[in-house]
Amino acid sequence: MVQIPEPIRTDSSTPFAQRTIRERLPAILRETRELNPDYPPQVHDAVQHLHDDLVGDAPIRLIETPAPDYDDWRVAWLPFRESTWQHCQWFFAEVYTYRLLMEAVRWWESGRDPFAPKKAEEYASAAHWSLLARALDTEGPQEERLATLLELLVWGNRIDLSYAVASAHGSEIDADDLLVDERAVYVEHLLRESGEVHVIADNAGSELTMDLVLAAMLLEENIATRVVLHLKQHPTFVSDAIVADVLNFIELLRGRIQDRDAQRLGAQLETQLERGRLRLAPDAWWNSSHFLYALPPRLQILFANARLTLIKGDANYRRMVYDTVWPAETPLQAVAGHFPCPLLAPRTLKSDPVVGLPPGLAQRLDGIDADWRVNGKRAVLQGLPLERFMLKPAWVSVRSGRGTLQVP
Repeated sequence: MVQIPEPIRTDSSTPFAQRTIRERLPAILRETRELNPDYPPQVHDAVQHLHDDLVGDAPIRLIETPAPDYDDWRVAWLPFRESTWQHCQWFFAEVYTYRLLMEAVRWWESGRDPFAPKKAEEYASAAHWSLLARALDTEGPQEERLATLLELLVWGNRIDLSYAVASAHGSEIDADDLLVDERAVYVEHLLRESGEVHVIADNAGSELTMDLVLAAMLLEENIATRVVLHLKQHPTFVSDAIVADVLNFIELLRGRIQDRDAQRLGAQLETQLERGRLRLAPDAWWNSSHFLYALPPRLQILFANARLTLIKGDANYRRMVYDTVWPAETPLQAVAGHFPCPLLAPRTLKSDPVVGLPPGLAQRLDGIDADWRVNGKRAVLQGLPLERFMLKPAWVSVRSGRGTLQVP
């Protein structure tokens, strides 16, 4: 049993979270207005109002109706109805900001993706297509190619359109940047027996491209019987992937007349979608402020018989570990051992929470780089011990709220 620490808050107790609410999110809202000059004046006014609420530390208001997710968000909002933006639980405040932005642009009526210009810029970049060529040029035995693609998933996660500090590191890595690397056991696991592979996606752009290269390999070489890509139901965190991002990328691939490898990948993905072997699974739960232990039955059922689930990126990692600062040596099993199938987390560090590090490593990094937890330079590829899934145990219920977590 482990005691769950208090979740990170947006006050001065955690400077990075406080800076996110005071500076980073308001800057994103200002950029959203600048990149979408053709939006109606009412939309610009609504985005500006949200910006001013964050900067001015206003009380956090409830979303308005009509809204198909009103009931869920009302329940999530009630514990914070007397909170202000700069004195709140960070995960809720950050995710809820993006939900209020969807209200401002009237997403449910218009389908406006306020981050579309940023995504288009990323897809048009030479760095993106260079990374794709590198991934498609992977050679060698199946085991080596799979290991390489899993590593590229991690460094694709550096390219985050909401966080230039991380993106600036690019996809070139130093030997000691990968703090935990447990992929070898998962490569062996995948190659030993075919089954479903699930990907809880993070960013569109370079990261989603690496996800889809991996999906194509798993399906074309029958390593996976099916790949399910879990996506956000609406835009969030600037670059988080939605269904439209996947379909638009396939169209980009098919349109690259001079690039046979890219065209081939596009044709493969399109065929696998038509056959139902590649499934796109958007769900509002991934836009919510819930932590992973509270996974609803519809998603528990999906994951129950999976051969492996990849949980991608920083926000999903925060969701997995209760968005709190654990002792860095805390085993991932002690925090996320309730998940119903083998779980592997490829993630570059862009926030304070991290678990599963070797003893003493966090202290050594503190002396080398004061921002190592948040600057996107370092990463982990860590998972749950496979031994506990040999007998396929049932989902373990975990009491909601902060308290004592008991896992098998």
